[in-house]
Amino acid sequence: MREVDRVTRKVAVSNASVLILGETGTGKELVASAIHQLSHRSGGPFVKVNCGALSESLLESELFGHVRGSFTGAIANRAGRFEAADGGSIFLDEINSTTMTLQVKLLRVLQEKEFERVGDTTTHHTDARVIAASNRDLMRQVHNDRFREDLYWRLNVVPIEIPALRHRREDIPALVSFFLDYYNDINDRYVTHISPEVMLALQEYHWPGNVRELQNYVERAVVMSDTDELTLDLLPSCVLSGEPLVNEFGGSFAGSDEGASLAGGHPGGMGSPGAISPGPMSPGAMSSGDSLGAGGAMGGGGVRGSDPGLAAVSPAAYVDRMDVKTLTRFVVSRGLAEADEEENVHASVVDQIEKELIAQVLAQCGGVQTKAAARLGMNRNTLYKKIKQYELG
Repeated sequence: MREVDRVTRKVAVSNASVLILGETGTGKELVASAIHQLSHRSGGPFVKVNCGALSESLLESELFGHVRGSFTGAIANRAGRFEAADGGSIFLDEINSTTMTLQVKLLRVLQEKEFERVGDTTTHHTDARVIAASNRDLMRQVHNDRFREDLYWRLNVVPIEIPALRHRREDIPALVSFFLDYYNDINDRYVTHISPEVMLALQEYHWPGNVRELQNYVERAVVMSDTDELTLDLLPSCVLSGEPLVNEFGGSFAGSDEGASLAGGHPGGMGSPGAISPGPMSPGAMSSGDSLGAGGAMGGGGVRGSDPGLAAVSPAAYVDRMDVKTLTRFVVSRGLAEADEEENVHASVVDQIEKELIAQVLAQCGGVQTKAAARLGMNRNTLYKKIKQYELG
């Protein structure tokens, strides 16, 4: 995070476009806000747009504005966000969710600083600095023809990648302390002590929801505590066991979205002590910003325990954000749970994983077995036998 801090401060004084990359809940909006507040544009507007929350037509109108009669419901002329951000900064969150058609128009704004409102022929100009954010790998989106390469290079003048909380576990004590102070204050509570077991559990959990998830659990603990200490019984079962969230009743909330399953009690997050702090902010001030802390190190393991009073959601809601170690542990646990007493668990678990791995690598290699064998680290004859074994040919 020190590198994030350094790059943020350095790029803030320029007019360059910035692309902020990171998982949901890592603090992208907070970094964008810091860039604006530390820049010479800080006296101008900071306009935020969640590109993933609107359809293509609504997003185009939101960004560029429209004129009366341009579409059903357009009863008056309306300025867009680019006009509103003139002289300041515009933050385009979830830029990866925009369509290819809209990306062409965004490219023009970035290159020429001009645009037309929906239904209008008059060209408008804007002096807005563009800061974009994505929770997806945009270069991979480019390779998959889902994002324009020319727009990518216009946005990616200065990239800032924010590490996931599981990669900077040493920030957790400072974040917990900050959130405790905040929620004690707004709830008139006095939970000021943290047991060592709690801190160990928090530091060994994999945090698929990042800082926003941590914020949620600290707020819950403050509200539910009967003493002045944050104890293990106040933490959800997933943190205690180190396992993905699974409904206690054996089913799953298939319709749950990842915002409901992972987001905190507030729609936003907050930075940790010692981070970039251009001005006072509260945990509810940022819709996707959470933390700017120090350093980053990997951790692992898990603390075993149980909390039968808490139900949760299916891990499918955030499986794309699990690390391989956590996901493997879950798959093995589920395989063992579903296997019969006399069943060959190697066949039911390991063979299934190997079959899926071979199938996906073959697909990536276009069915070329020599290439797939090299990718899998096995000789071609072995691969041929396994293709026959798993009936993949």
